[in-house]
Amino acid sequence: MSDPAQTQIAETQNAEILFERRGSIGLVTLNRPKALNALTLGMIRLFDPQLRAWIADPEVKAIIVQGAGEKAFCAGGDVVNLYETGKAAKAGQDDGASIRAFFSEEYVLNRLIHTCPKPYVALIDGISMGGGVGLSVHGSHRIVTERTMFAMPETGIGLYPDVGGTYFLPRLPGQVGIWLGLTGDRLKAADMIEVGAADAFVPSAKLESLIADLADGVPADEAVARHREEAGEPPVAANRAAIDRCYAHNEVEAIVAALEAEGTEWAAGQLATLKRVSPTSLKVTLEALRRGAKLDFDGCMIQELRLSLAFLTRHDFYEGIRAALVDKDRNPRWSPASLAEVTAEEVAGYFAEPVGGDLRFTE
Repeated sequence: MSDPAQTQIAETQNAEILFERRGSIGLVTLNRPKALNALTLGMIRLFDPQLRAWIADPEVKAIIVQGAGEKAFCAGGDVVNLYETGKAAKAGQDDGASIRAFFSEEYVLNRLIHTCPKPYVALIDGISMGGGVGLSVHGSHRIVTERTMFAMPETGIGLYPDVGGTYFLPRLPGQVGIWLGLTGDRLKAADMIEVGAADAFVPSAKLESLIADLADGVPADEAVARHREEAGEPPVAANRAAIDRCYAHNEVEAIVAALEAEGTEWAAGQLATLKRVSPTSLKVTLEALRRGAKLDFDGCMIQELRLSLAFLTRHDFYEGIRAALVDKDRNPRWSPASLAEVTAEEVAGYFAEPVGGDLRFTE
């Protein structure tokens, strides 16, 4: 890990991540607005030691994390780089060490956020997907705005919802987490508060005032209470009963059958989504979420490193990224191509201990 003193390099305007001491707070700004603040290994390697330094500093009363620009908090990890590195590794042109490093160090950072003893205030203003969810949802104070859009869309690119997704998704009410993890459906602010994925709605125009109060030493709960407003009616409420009915099963095929029996416009849309995404991702995701419900946070992160490294040795991740972000033809050719072809033995293989061993925590 980097020496915290070296994080001063991140204070230049062109850095990917910025750190600032402002009164009683440590302020983190994800600073890749043109890339929707997508997370890189370099950003992780600066964020982790700085967060540890602020946790240890008695003068820092709270940590705030935000995204630069108005479009995104953080739209995910740098999957195109993983795609390129993974393809090189499969071709024997790269040892794949940076792939393991990215996932391992990202998950250690997610754990640090989860265990942070100080208020960790995530200003989820704009898009928050994948890696951005991992930097926000595990914090103590998760603030959403009128611009918030949350999703875990990994099954659509041949992956699964990681960054602690196998921990927090199964702990959302009813079957909401299973639904979100399988379909990648999007939530706005009111929905996130309704399902317990966020704590308060604060209009984007009031975020600077919230930051100022926190910097002045106002306790986090009090500062948030001063600025929070009503988020409005949550659209997800209309389908909550159907979500809990249809996604309660332990086999994807049974979920599909339940949706077919539902016979509604909403269910038809769900079926169209499940047909479009990776069959392997669906089965591995469902298994991972059911297992995650019985694991503690560390157990989930160990499980996730196993899964992530396994996915990057298989076909569907590369096909998913090709179709979505490289060729952009939106026509992935999954292999296996159907749920029936994805065997229980194949799913189990994703959960095996990887070469190089399991994720280890130093503290």
